[in-house]
Amino acid sequence: MKYLLLVHHNEDMFTRMPEGTRKDMLAESIQLCHQLDSKGQYVHASPLQPEKTGTVVRVREGKAIVTDGPFMETKEQLAGYFLVDAENQQSAIEIAQRIPGARIGTVEIRPVREISGLPGE
Repeated sequence: MKYLLLVHHNEDMFTRMPEGTRKDMLAESIQLCHQLDSKGQYVHASPLQPEKTGTVVRVREGKAIVTDGPFMETKEQLAGYFLVDAENQQSAIEIAQRIPGARIGTVEIRPVREISGLPGE
C-alpha cells in the first residue's frame, strides 16, 4: 500500500539553522530515499519551495479565486513529502521516524487511496 508522508516544520526556524545542518539533513533524506529504493519502498520524494511561493485555488459558484502566498497561519508549514510503498501503517511509521524533518517538526502519514483509470496504469 502506498503512504504519503507529509513533512511539516517551522520554515523560519529551518532557515535560521546553519547552512551545513540544512545540507546534512538533505543528504540524510537523499540517503534514506536510496535505502528505501533498495527495498522497493521508494516511489517519490521532494522538499517543497517555501510556503510564500505557493498559490491556493478555490472554485466557488463556478468562479476561480486565486490567492498567492501562505494560506494558513500555522506554526509549522508543509515542507516536503515522501511517497512510499509500505507493507502496512506500522512500516510507514518506521519510515517516518527515519525522516530528518521529524526531528524538527512532524510527519503526517496518510494512506493513498488506490483508484483505477489514472494515467500510467
